[in-house]
Amino acid sequence: MSQSKDKPLTYHEAGVDIDAGNALVDTIGPLAAKTKRAGVLGALGGFGGLFDLKACGFQDPVLVAATDGVGTKLKLAIDTGVHGGIGIDLVAMSVNDLVVQGAEPLFFLDYFATGKLEVDVASSVVASIAEGCAEAGCALIGGETAEMPGFYGDGDYDLAGFAVGAVERDAILPRRDLTAGDVLIGLPSSGVHANGFSLVRRVVAKSGLSWDDPAPFAPSATLGETLLTPTRIYVRHVLETIRSHLGAVKALCHITGGGLIDNLPRILPETLTAVIDTPAIGMPPVFTWLQAEARLDAHEMFRTFNCGVGMVLVVGTAQLDGVLKTLGPEARPIGILKERGGGMAVQLSGTDISP
Repeated sequence: MSQSKDKPLTYHEAGVDIDAGNALVDTIGPLAAKTKRAGVLGALGGFGGLFDLKACGFQDPVLVAATDGVGTKLKLAIDTGVHGGIGIDLVAMSVNDLVVQGAEPLFFLDYFATGKLEVDVASSVVASIAEGCAEAGCALIGGETAEMPGFYGDGDYDLAGFAVGAVERDAILPRRDLTAGDVLIGLPSSGVHANGFSLVRRVVAKSGLSWDDPAPFAPSATLGETLLTPTRIYVRHVLETIRSHLGAVKALCHITGGGLIDNLPRILPETLTAVIDTPAIGMPPVFTWLQAEARLDAHEMFRTFNCGVGMVLVVGTAQLDGVLKTLGPEARPIGILKERGGGMAVQLSGTDISP
């Protein structure tokens, strides 16, 4: 029986559930409240988030902004139904970019879009966003939930994140005094992080494994669980080091898409090259497995994946021991800066890995 022409066609019948959206907002409120920090004005629900920079104690601040998503790692979360860590990835990708310029992350906003809003899924994602914000010391002050029927497939959703931080004008990184002899310190990644997953998914499909199978490189966990390990957030650790050793950290580099090979040149002057001692990195098993399955050479591995290093600090030799002590035993020297002399911006030295 056809619908009567006189019957109203509501927004709900068009596929948008306003009540579900309101229920999600009610869930988000307490989560966001747990991330409140100095500078936050008001609460969720306004047309914009308010933040008082003066309340944070900056004297001559410069704002730093970053935005990112989580790439096709999101597809893995959707396929496995494991959504509880993907929001940490979202926060990490932006706040780790802020801290490399010496900035303290202040606040974060998220964008969640889906075809049909499933409140339980969205709540799990936003809860992990709040968890990431708390870990980074920034406030979740707002966001947007978009229900767009007909635009996304069943169960699909997309995420984007936006972070703003601040740094004193005279503390912006990288500094201009990078010189030959400066040491590269690597901080370990927690896994693949949120880059390279288009290749990861192809490798898994080719291997014939399912996400529920034991991980070949970590049999005590499933392949899906292991690959969904959230991106590590380096903010507190790095800021503590910068503040404990004033002037010691000359530059920072977040190792994202492009790996060490494509990211390190972003912080280097044209006169210097970064020589990486690849054996010092000790590539974790997940990467050796990916390399073997994809049959990649060392160069391609180090420009696709983080290969076990998620953040790099550049430190002068005189301050090296003190910085390493503050960073702890997980930090290790992985290379040195040398005069470039017309060579490549990044060189792999002592490479002992092969496809």
